[in-house]
Amino acid sequence: MNSDRSAPARITVYATPYCGDTRRARRVLDELGIDYDFVDIRQDLEAARWVQEVNNGFRSSPTILFPDGTTLTEPSEAVLRVKLEQGPALSA
Repeated sequence: MNSDRSAPARITVYATPYCGDTRRARRVLDELGIDYDFVDIRQDLEAARWVQEVNNGFRSSPTILFPDGTTLTEPSEAVLRVKLEQGPALSA
């Protein structure tokens, strides 16, 4: 895993696989053909700590980190699609 979470090479989804919001976000990314990394925060304790740090102590799933260093937490489909349409956030 990239230890510098402020500048990942591509989108990283930090989440639990059983979460409905996570499944929705992954479906949107898959439908749009966008490659991303998935990190299961149940298995990666360092990633889980980072998610909690970003979300004021909450282990919010999904927390999505973009190559421009911005994050979205538990975004609706509409919000995620708007972010993805911005384009430049998808490449480092």
